[in-house]
Amino acid sequence: MFEAKLANAGLLKKIVESIKDLVTDAPFDCSETSMSLQAMDSSHVAFVCLKLNARFFDTYRCDRPINLGLSLANMSKYLKQVSNDDTCMLKYDEKKSEQIGFIFDGRNSKETEWTLKLMNIDSVAWQIPNEEYSVVCEMPAAEFQKACKELTTFSDTMNIKATRTAITFTGKGDIGSSVVTYSPSSSTDDENDAISLEVKHPVNVNFSIKYMNQFTKATTLGDRVRLWLSNDAPGIVEYPIENNGFLKFHLAPQICDDDNLD
Repeated sequence: MFEAKLANAGLLKKIVESIKDLVTDAPFDCSETSMSLQAMDSSHVAFVCLKLNARFFDTYRCDRPINLGLSLANMSKYLKQVSNDDTCMLKYDEKKSEQIGFIFDGRNSKETEWTLKLMNIDSVAWQIPNEEYSVVCEMPAAEFQKACKELTTFSDTMNIKATRTAITFTGKGDIGSSVVTYSPSSSTDDENDAISLEVKHPVNVNFSIKYMNQFTKATTLGDRVRLWLSNDAPGIVEYPIENNGFLKFHLAPQICDDDNLD
């Protein structure tokens, strides 16, 4: 038996909307301690890693490890029909192994129940190397989203340079360029506005702006984002989820050209 209850369906909506355009069919691995997902996008350029600890849910029960193959496209379609503040219960009974149930309790004693047919999706135990990253930057998620959108106007590529004094996002194209620079700041009235920058070695690396914009759909999950960067390793864009989970996007870097190395 597997049961997991969320206080509001809105959070489940946000998670699904954040990843459904990258991973259409998702193998969720459920254990006694967490519900997680690891999957590559169809182009094998980006890797999605989601983990929700048992404490993330109001109630959580998983009698034995199970894999739940779900269509995120179908989930997104059905979740649009329920209110954000409805409670959401996920229920899976091994006796009905071909489907999972969703029960939504809303206002006025309204209860909605629907089922989704499970998919046979192989769950791969991806081995993610323990990389020593040169730069870790934590900043407001909304600012990172804004920078990604600004650069899209000029380029298909985002160049990121980071030193101990600043992190710079640059997009260059035929019509012009956009350069957005953030300096570390901790003395702010709101800690959610602070920008921290840990630099072991300077970084100069390029990424697809298309994918970065896809990742920023997760901005709705919280106020903060962490960037993990090295010159010769996939970058990580991490969104913490209520201190009891995270959504991480791993993205392979693009080959730098001479213009972006200036």
